[in-house]
Amino acid sequence: MVEIFNLDQIKAVLPGLDPIQSIEEGFVAYSQGKTNIPPIGELVFKDPPGDLHIKYGCIVGTEYYVIKIASGFYENYKLNLPNYEGLMLVFSQKTGQLLCILLDEAYLTNIRTAAAGAVVAKYLAPKKVKKIGILGAGVQGRLQLEYLRAVTPCQEVYVWGINPQELGVYKQDMEAKGYSVKGTLEAEEITANCNLIVTATPAKKPLLQVDQVRPGTHITAMGSDTPEKNELDPKILQKADLVVADSLSQSELRGEISKALEAGTIKMEQVHELGNVILTPELHRSSDEQITIADLTGVAIQDIQISVAVYEALRAQRK
Repeated sequence: MVEIFNLDQIKAVLPGLDPIQSIEEGFVAYSQGKTNIPPIGELVFKDPPGDLHIKYGCIVGTEYYVIKIASGFYENYKLNLPNYEGLMLVFSQKTGQLLCILLDEAYLTNIRTAAAGAVVAKYLAPKKVKKIGILGAGVQGRLQLEYLRAVTPCQEVYVWGINPQELGVYKQDMEAKGYSVKGTLEAEEITANCNLIVTATPAKKPLLQVDQVRPGTHITAMGSDTPEKNELDPKILQKADLVVADSLSQSELRGEISKALEAGTIKMEQVHELGNVILTPELHRSSDEQITIADLTGVAIQDIQISVAVYEALRAQRK
């Protein structure tokens, strides 16, 4: 019998796991060529705006393979519905049998994305984070901040959002968790005050411009997971001392790197893959003056790692 687990069951086991370490190990395996991960399956919708991603694959020779289906419909808040939906399917790599369905409602996608942000910050963020800047006051904008706690003690935060109401709710929610939050409708206020910046929006036009980015800044850009999305001026990548992609192959087709390639402000040979950065100390941040950029388009290895960890924890719980 296929086991089916709902969101409450999934959330119950997550505190006993270490998603950051699991995701980090996954990125290393990916860059070492130990995975079998086909290109992303994708549908993009215009009216209303939304997108669907199907990501799947495995670490070769291990016990499982995983298929993830997740969508984002960004005007669902107008209907009092969540913006995200999805599920994970875990199969046996030995028999092809479906072992479990994780009805996570895209929660695990959000968790693995936040964990990836923490992995990046571990290797690329300034040693002393003065203030954290978050562009995007939604679910990911909250989770990114919470997962950064694992790599920096900084709790001074600037957050950019689309309206004062959104920012007010964010401020209330995150200050209840111990942060000091200042909301702003001006993205330039983020770059003027913060040296660790995370962009987590579905923007289709750049929110940050090259002349705004100061020496010593790290930016993790994770909103641009389809070819249409774009959060950074392509010249920012040209200005950077180090540009990192979660997946070299994906970054040629989507994300900030693809926009910079189109604009001619960067060449692919200048980009390093995250798993290789993790393994190579010379590619970690080396000075307080460096500008570093990480472009996270979302790789199936993250879904594989989080799904397998949750499934095995749920199985152990039932024994």
